[in-house]
Amino acid sequence: MMHPRPSPIAASLYTLRDLNADVIIMHGPHGCCFRTGRLLETDGVRVVTTAMAENDFILGAGEKLEETLQEAYDTFHPKLIGIVGTCASMIIGEDLKEPIENLGLDAVVLPVESHGGFGEGDNTEGAIAVLNAAVEYGVIPQEEAERQNEMLRLATEVEKTRGMAQGKYIKPNFGDNKEKIARIIVDAVKENKNVAFVLNSKKETSYLFADILNCDFSKLVEGADSNSDIDNLHFIANLDENIGLPRIRQHATNITNELKETGIEIECITGGLDEYPVTPRKAEEYLKEINPDLVIVAGVPHALYVEELDCETIAVTDGPRLVQPLRELGYSHVIAELDAHSKTLGIDSIVDSDFGMMIRSVIEWELE
Repeated sequence: MMHPRPSPIAASLYTLRDLNADVIIMHGPHGCCFRTGRLLETDGVRVVTTAMAENDFILGAGEKLEETLQEAYDTFHPKLIGIVGTCASMIIGEDLKEPIENLGLDAVVLPVESHGGFGEGDNTEGAIAVLNAAVEYGVIPQEEAERQNEMLRLATEVEKTRGMAQGKYIKPNFGDNKEKIARIIVDAVKENKNVAFVLNSKKETSYLFADILNCDFSKLVEGADSNSDIDNLHFIANLDENIGLPRIRQHATNITNELKETGIEIECITGGLDEYPVTPRKAEEYLKEINPDLVIVAGVPHALYVEELDCETIAVTDGPRLVQPLRELGYSHVIAELDAHSKTLGIDSIVDSDFGMMIRSVIEWELE
């Protein structure tokens, strides 16, 4: 593995957030997953730490965890709490369940034995640990955990075979010139070409990538009052509002409603926001039916089999290290959006993307 990959601990934190946990306790040193913890605060999750010290690695920190759990309960009055293990607490065999049993709090407390390293595998292992605990404590049904686990397995497979986890070193690349590629899209609409936008995005980052769909192309077409009046413009998205953990379903609802307000109807729903490894299969089938001249895929474009499309294609990704793999897969053009995760934490509506703003600017320039 030539690149640092997200930690299983971070994946545990994000999955607890998606379960709408009120508080997460990191059982480890005060600096463990510091950035992730601070970012999640903007999503309304309180992240605290037991701040394990050197002596705790020898004598154990069970009492410290119990004290932290009680203080977090008294301070925030949470309904759902997650306790996440770290390298430090897990390698010395800390019991995360004992403090829960001792205190008997009037809240659901999920113990998550998540390791940050030491051969513990992919980052998705941290999410799976949370899902298993959620089943054990009655937060989600077994069937949902199994579905989630399968999606996580497939997501890992996509990254290892088509993404930046293939093992070789990939130099960061910031993609093609955004104005140049925006003009390709605008010209295609003006020339009455068959243009398809495919949103195949992941969780909250969808608020950024949906912005690329959220452009008013009707200004370019005589007699059109909204995008829905343009017959050769197609919108495909993984925005099923009935699939996924509570927070994920809400994201899909928020985005769908906002797109409708701006006159954008999704004509093909490919699945849920957590199904991005497999939703491209339905998107590919639909694309073959409409036979587009230009396809724009935003979010996780490497999950789509672009090599099977016979048209000009544009990928929009959030990973500079994904630009080269996307070109190798066969995309005609690649755009990189930066900081998608940090821009969308704590957000419940579509946010401006650099590429979306560039498309809107080119539309306005065409009208001058």
